[in-house]
Amino acid sequence: MPINRCFITATDTDAGKTYVSSLLLQGFKALGTTAVGVKPIAAGADGQGRNGDALLLQQHSGIALPYKVINPICYQAPVAPHLAAANEQLPIDEAQLDAALAQWQQLPVQQLLIEGAGGWLLPISNQRYLADWVADKQLPVILIVGMKLGCLNHAMLSVREIERSGCKLLGWVANCIDPDMALPEQNIADLRQRITAPCLGVVPFAPDQAQYQQLATELATQFCTNAGYNTR
Repeated sequence: MPINRCFITATDTDAGKTYVSSLLLQGFKALGTTAVGVKPIAAGADGQGRNGDALLLQQHSGIALPYKVINPICYQAPVAPHLAAANEQLPIDEAQLDAALAQWQQLPVQQLLIEGAGGWLLPISNQRYLADWVADKQLPVILIVGMKLGCLNHAMLSVREIERSGCKLLGWVANCIDPDMALPEQNIADLRQRITAPCLGVVPFAPDQAQYQQLATELATQFCTNAGYNTR
């Protein structure tokens, strides 16, 4: 059975890609669906060369995988990956991304979440963006909208660019990252009527444990329903 694939992108750095991906992975587990989260490219590593976001994906994935399978390309400095690549003299190799994708697609899982880095138009060379690779592979996309002042512009620019790329936008998630944001409900309602893809869920700021578990299951269910995926 082919694996259901999805690319997780966001309106910006720190919009909550890893947080929402971890929620989805835990929701899939609650639904009895085996899923893994991977991060092709990361920048910002600990003393062992491991990225914190990738470690969270490894922790919450439904099967145990070596770190290098989860995150094949990792740079030390927490900066734009193509700049870190230039500084470390280790260019981002799309052939390595292709090989990683081929390996992930052979895993004994039902769901594959591929988490990007930064926003949709993440440069990986002087000419190419990670979005170009995603479009080449025709990966469906989930957009995480970090709810803060300015998010309407960031969200609609991202949506237009995803659509222009030819990728299918499966849905979007409103992630409330700013507890002091003015008019959050009105902003979410505005995005609902502007974005034709469905809103898969609204993630509140710092939910308690009970809310978190319920939200994880609801988010995974909505993801599967709107993507047309079977949760069993």
